[in-house]
Amino acid sequence: MKTIAFFNNKGGVGKTSLVYHLAWMFSSRGKRVLAVDLDPQANLSSMFLDEDTLEKLWDDSTGKSISDSLRPLQEGEGLGFAYVEKIADNLGLIVGNLALSRFEDRLSESWGKCFSKDVLAFRFMSAFYTLIQDGAKQFSADIILIDVGPNLGAINRAAMIATDQVVFPLVADMFSIQGLKNLGPTLQEWREEWKELLQGKAGDVKFPLPRGTMQPAGYVVMQHAAREGRPVKAYQRWVSRIPKVYRQYVLKEQNPPDVSPETDPNKLALLKHYRSLMPMAQEHRKPIFFLKPADGAIGSHYQAVQECYGHFLLLAKRVAANANMNLQ
Repeated sequence: MKTIAFFNNKGGVGKTSLVYHLAWMFSSRGKRVLAVDLDPQANLSSMFLDEDTLEKLWDDSTGKSISDSLRPLQEGEGLGFAYVEKIADNLGLIVGNLALSRFEDRLSESWGKCFSKDVLAFRFMSAFYTLIQDGAKQFSADIILIDVGPNLGAINRAAMIATDQVVFPLVADMFSIQGLKNLGPTLQEWREEWKELLQGKAGDVKFPLPRGTMQPAGYVVMQHAAREGRPVKAYQRWVSRIPKVYRQYVLKEQNPPDVSPETDPNKLALLKHYRSLMPMAQEHRKPIFFLKPADGAIGSHYQAVQECYGHFLLLAKRVAANANMNLQ
């Protein structure tokens, strides 16, 4: 079972939509998927669930979101249990909550206290990991997909140390290039510091701790526009720069060669912007590739739905291969 986070410190790249669609694709191909919403904006949860359902799950007396599971720990009572909302037979969700942002300060101070061998600090830093593993065990998950917010804050640091792999959703613009330059060194720093903590400061900890592997698993270029099957010039300018920047800043390669996006083995997919289909999918609360003629996907729209299915299936197979998992 692999835990994969989708991370970019720039918002608006389609990260949450990517996690949502991949979760549905994996589940439709027979894998048991646990989606985890660790973005304090809770956008992934709002894609899966309608407002009435979210309101019930967010009710303080119900206690069925990620922040509710964390509340006992914050109040000195020990970590609560993970609640998994069943979306479909093979798809479960650990529900996000805007209240998660209140956990940020505690995580920030806990990171420093871990270097002083503070056992409670390790409990806080490993809380996401513990809840994710609890949820995965409950749901018998084959794969865990995590959505996080677009920043380099304490919540995302705690989320990253709980992951095996990281996929980088990008768009073809200057901000994504700069984002890779920020993310690569930051992930390396977090990985090295957590390794140091595990080796020298966690001796008195008697509960399981995450390994903090967070290995780069490739990038996905989102929302590209195309004319006659080829990306438009403005997009091509930035897409062509991504492979080298990824190798240099994320993989830490010295003097990486110039590689085209089409032949770059680190590129998992180049996904089109299905502009007219996304509102339709949101209205019917389903992924684009599940839209039917009855939903309004007719003519060229239906052809685009079929194309979308093929693209996401290929992407899912590549993500699965990197995770050493077979996907039919």
